[in-house]
Amino acid sequence: MSLLFKNVKELIFDIDRFIDTVEQGVLVFKEGVTNYLNEEISSFEDKIVQIDKLESNADKLQRKIDDGFYMHSILPQNVSDIENMLDKIDELIDISKDNLYQFADEQPYIPEVLRQDFQRVTESSVESALSVFPAIRVFFREPLKVKEMLTKVYFYEKEADKLARNIKRRLFHDMDNLQLSQKIHLRYFTLHIETISDKAEALADTLSILALKVSI
Repeated sequence: MSLLFKNVKELIFDIDRFIDTVEQGVLVFKEGVTNYLNEEISSFEDKIVQIDKLESNADKLQRKIDDGFYMHSILPQNVSDIENMLDKIDELIDISKDNLYQFADEQPYIPEVLRQDFQRVTESSVESALSVFPAIRVFFREPLKVKEMLTKVYFYEKEADKLARNIKRRLFHDMDNLQLSQKIHLRYFTLHIETISDKAEALADTLSILALKVSI
C-alpha cells in the first residue's frame, strides 16, 4: 500500500521531480568529468552551468516537499526521518556540483596513463548513486521492497573504493615522473570522485532503516 494518500498527487509529483533532478545532476557530473578528461573545455563549462541550475531546482523542490509533508500531515511520526533522507538525497547533487567546481577551479593535471582509471572510478561511483534512486521511488509506494533494491548501491560503492585505491597505489608506487605535490593533488581528486558513492551508501543505509520503521 502506498505511503502517500491519493489526494496528494502534487506532492508525489514533486518527489518524483526532485529525484529526477538529483539524478540528472549526478549524470551531469559524470559527463563533466568525462569532458575534463578528454579536454573538451567548452562542453565541460556547459556542465557547470547545467549542474548549477539543477542544484538550485533541487533545493526549491526539497523545500516544497518538506512543506507538503507538514501541510498534509503525512507520516507525522516519521517526518523528521524523511526530512533527513531528503537531505541525504540533496547531498548527492550538492557534492556533484562541488566536485565539478573543484575540477574547474584547481584544474588538476591528469596524465594520459591515468585517465582511463579516473574514468572508471567516476563511472562506478556514479553508478552507485544511480542505483539508489529506484529504491527511493519505491519507498514512498511499497517500502517493503526497498531493501532488495539496494544491492547494486553497495556493489558499486565497493567497486569505486577498489578502483580509487588502485589509482592511489599507482600514483605513489609507479608514477616516478610526477612530483609529490602532483601525486597528492590527484589523490585528493580521487577522494572527491569517490565521495559520490560514499554518499550513496550512507543514503542506502538510511533508506533501508527508514523503510523498516514505516513498515512496522
